Amino acid sequence: QVQLVESGGGLVQAGGSLRLSCATSGRTFSSYPMGWFRQAPGKEREFVAAIKWSGLDSYYADSVKGRFTISRDNAKNTVYLQMNSLKPEDTAVYYCNALYGLSSSNLRPRFDWGQGTQVTVSS
Repeated sequence: QVQLVESGGGLVQAGGSLRLSCATSGRTFSSYPMGWFRQAPGKEREFVAAIKWSGLDSYYADSVKGRFTISRDNAKNTVYLQMNSLKPEDTAVYYCNALYGLSSSNLRPRFDWGQGTQVTVSS
């Protein structure tokens, strides 16, 4: 079983920053591309960012491009999401997961979701 444990969320004012972490266990983390997703109240879960297994390539939703940075530490089985210049519309529960690939059709979760971490941005 793969376990995904997200942390680092909180309440922040618009323009502020947060760094999310996703600790993984149970499988060979370093072989998978990883991604962050988010789900706002009343909305579908949406893709935010993805990173190649090597960490050398990353991809972002247009809504976060230039503000968010995804990274990973394969030695620690952890993936991060640095979020800067936060906006109220970034308010959501954030989740991580391993992905099937990095093409648009493969930005799908491989495993069951974790509990997520709440990010709330006040205006």
